[in-house]
Amino acid sequence: MDPRIVDRLRCPVCAEPLAEATAGTARALRCPRRHSFDVARQGYVNLLTGRAPHVGDSAEMVTARADFLAAGHYDTVSTALADAARDAADRAGAAGAALGAYPLVVDAGAGTGWHLAAVLAALPDAVGLALDVSKPALRRAAQAHPRVAAALADTWQRLPLADASTAVLLNVFAPRNGAEFRRVLHPAGALLVVTPTGAHLAELVDVLGLLRVDPAKADRVAGSLAAHFDEVAESVLRARLELTRPEVATLVGMGPSAWHTDPAALAVRIATLPEPVGVTLAVRLTVHRPR
Repeated sequence: MDPRIVDRLRCPVCAEPLAEATAGTARALRCPRRHSFDVARQGYVNLLTGRAPHVGDSAEMVTARADFLAAGHYDTVSTALADAARDAADRAGAAGAALGAYPLVVDAGAGTGWHLAAVLAALPDAVGLALDVSKPALRRAAQAHPRVAAALADTWQRLPLADASTAVLLNVFAPRNGAEFRRVLHPAGALLVVTPTGAHLAELVDVLGLLRVDPAKADRVAGSLAAHFDEVAESVLRARLELTRPEVATLVGMGPSAWHTDPAALAVRIATLPEPVGVTLAVRLTVHRPR
């Protein structure tokens, strides 16, 4: 793994620094207390301690997400994140932040690493770490960009990172651990959070029986972070998607509704949609500074 990233990692058992060790063809990260964590042949390291409370997205969901994102449908989100991350990095640099020669961008709940890769493309001096609990997702994330490393980690627990080690932290449609986000983020860094608005995919919710966005979503996000962060900017990103029926099926299959819809019934409903299917992308991007 990239030593610039390993240098920021910490043992999830004792919080000591980690270093890469090899034995034959096997690779692992080990701390001075001899806790050892295997690096999978697909490139990600398992930094879980014990069994995760859930397995995350399935292989089918990850494939659907990879296909949908590769088609460019969510490029509006990736571009906005890249712009916000560039602004955050510039601000940290102007403040003389001790973020090292290679600022670290962490994506907590990274999925396939698509958005993280877009941010790194905009920050040529940065390195990135994708954290997720889904092994199928991490197999892709580890290959998402030459400056990305990936780790299996439960973001509800202590993150396997040093204090104040992170310049930019991404959180896109993923759970938020305010206390840990604050611990690992440098005081001059920024947390970028993307959540759906009530208008997101609204054209599909009723006709396909999808999960609805909680009307109190924005308030809940703010409440989960308020003790540790100040929200300094907010923008609503909107785009009109023109999708084929197979793309609609892929869109549903990559999100949380995939766990709650009957595939056969869903296919029948999608078959009745006129093509192209007009769908609204509407998400909220908020920028948070550590308190």
